Amino acid sequence: MAVIDIEVGEPDLFVTVSLLVILFLVLILPFRVKKVEENLEPFFLIMGIISVTVSNLWSLDLVIEALESPVRIAEVYGIPIGIFQVVLVVGLIIHYFNRPIYSALLSMMKKIGIRLFAFIFIVFFGLISSIISVIVCAVLLAEIALVMPVDRKKKLEFIVLACFAVGMGAALTPVGEPLSTIAVKKLSGPPYYADFFFLFDLLAIYIIPGIVLLGILGALRIGKHEVKNLTLPEYTETLRSVFLRAIRVYTFIAALVLLGGGFTPLIVWYIAKIPPEILYWVNIVSAILDNATLTAAEIGPALTIFQIKSALMALIISGGMLIPGNIPNIVSAARLKITMSEWAKIGVPLGLVLMFAYFVIIFFLEPMAVKL
Repeated sequence: MAVIDIEVGEPDLFVTVSLLVILFLVLILPFRVKKVEENLEPFFLIMGIISVTVSNLWSLDLVIEALESPVRIAEVYGIPIGIFQVVLVVGLIIHYFNRPIYSALLSMMKKIGIRLFAFIFIVFFGLISSIISVIVCAVLLAEIALVMPVDRKKKLEFIVLACFAVGMGAALTPVGEPLSTIAVKKLSGPPYYADFFFLFDLLAIYIIPGIVLLGILGALRIGKHEVKNLTLPEYTETLRSVFLRAIRVYTFIAALVLLGGGFTPLIVWYIAKIPPEILYWVNIVSAILDNATLTAAEIGPALTIFQIKSALMALIISGGMLIPGNIPNIVSAARLKITMSEWAKIGVPLGLVLMFAYFVIIFFLEPMAVKL
């Protein structure tokens, strides 16, 4: 998702208070109101519309951005590639060829065991997401989770861990996800002259070990299961549900663009000016706001490498905590029919542990090592 340059003017008390109320509603209502939890897409769309209206930032460019973002993440040979198309096409492929695809996955599980299977796929997709894009990885992982012969709780643990890994890995190159694309674009001039491998050189030392650890945790959490006598799971989706899922994902992405646009004043006036140690934790708002918008507001050539690194790591990690935080979360939740509460029970504790661990590494251990 691209981010539009928006002029927000001077701080305004009414806009600030209104946006904080909207932020509170977005954080609370999906957990307290069943109807909202079951209809996240229209709820976030309504909140996005209200936030843009309150901020008085409606423009033709923003509307076009919201309409185009779900269908145009990148272009391949002039053909637009977006979340909507990938979710729909892969959904149709699975609909018509689910038996051979599921059979191949089950065959692999029988040969290597479900624990090694979980480890391999979490780590593999986590590492490759920076090359084939986070969207493709998310769609495939959701199908893999459906085939796994475990109860729903274990499937949810697997998919949340996998989405954390994929979201982290996708940040390593500009083709992985919008956050990395925008960060490289913002830093492409002096003094950093960021190129294709800039984020890999900066963040790989943190992200790759994190992906491996998530793979190990996934293998441990999935547990031991008998896989010799596995049978094909029943495929229950209709063509209508395949199309509806793609539309729901489209709506969610469009809603996040509007929500991010509406919250631009709050980000520019306050969040982007916070000291690095505090900003690291404030960036937890990336769990519900478009992290591309936060990246565009926070990252720039005036920052030090330390500031860039700490801000990006916080945005990347916190994006896995709730469904709206990252593209793979949205895609997987739509396929597996995961509610906000179900995701939060796994994603929030895991995200907080990762946030704390990386905070200690970046702000304490590394500076100590440099002094020594």
